[in-house]
Amino acid sequence: MDTYSYGQRGKQTGKERQTRLLVSEPMELMQFLIEKMPNKARNNIKSLLTHRQVLVGEKVVTQYNHLLRVGQEVVINWSLVRDEDQIKGLKIIYEDSEIIVIDKPAGLLSIASDSEKQYTAYHQLTEYVRRDNQENRIFIVHRLDRDTSGVMLFSKNEEVKHLLQDAWKEIVVDRAYIAVVEGQVEKMDGTVRSWLKETKTKLMYSSSISGDGLEAITHYQVLQSVPKYSLLEIRLETGRKNQIRVHMKDMGHSIIGDKKYGSTTNPIGRLGLHAHILSFKHPVTGELLSFETEVPKKFSRLFR
Repeated sequence: MDTYSYGQRGKQTGKERQTRLLVSEPMELMQFLIEKMPNKARNNIKSLLTHRQVLVGEKVVTQYNHLLRVGQEVVINWSLVRDEDQIKGLKIIYEDSEIIVIDKPAGLLSIASDSEKQYTAYHQLTEYVRRDNQENRIFIVHRLDRDTSGVMLFSKNEEVKHLLQDAWKEIVVDRAYIAVVEGQVEKMDGTVRSWLKETKTKLMYSSSISGDGLEAITHYQVLQSVPKYSLLEIRLETGRKNQIRVHMKDMGHSIIGDKKYGSTTNPIGRLGLHAHILSFKHPVTGELLSFETEVPKKFSRLFR
């Protein structure tokens, strides 16, 4: 399993930042990289090419089938995203020919709304993939609320999008959130189960009547607490709209900054919810990928 912990990147120094490989016999670039780096998964190598991190004769090469000549030097730059490939408003954690995984900041919409068309993760990524080819596209697989930060997965073609969405429960191995809620949660772990419904004003709420709405199951564990706040790790058994936010309100511990669902405090100037972990089987290769982002510093400061 490959684990990508965003926030640890960029700490490589000196010799670790670059690898130089000499070509001793003619072969295609992809095959050469696979042979020279047997400990790297094929998708990781593809990602290096996609991110323009491989140079041949001092020129960036992205084609898998680029033919190498004897005596050429292949250079690998290990920084994931170079400065010129940064995208305004979000961070790419992982990319290959089929998918892109990002760390979405709070305040950025997943997809366009009636009031916002341009400043969205979808729009930013679409512009990014079209730098190389105007025909390239991005497809939404799942969403995060505008004010929720963290790991988000996109596909690069419609077939992979359907593979992911149609078998989401089987493909996703682990999905965890970090939340800061109001008050001290007395029970150190537990499960909230209800049936979610939506009002005409788009507000979600719980029904305790079995079958009266969409079943929603949320598991939580208390990580830290102080008199005013609790830090929770939350795992979803179902993925309903605003599920975590509604269930925290049901517990009597609304997420900080969530005025819509009962919060009366906003000590960090944003919603206290972050998509922390996403582990899934790659829809094409079946390889298990796990992505973990840092808990926002604003969350941690409340518990010092």
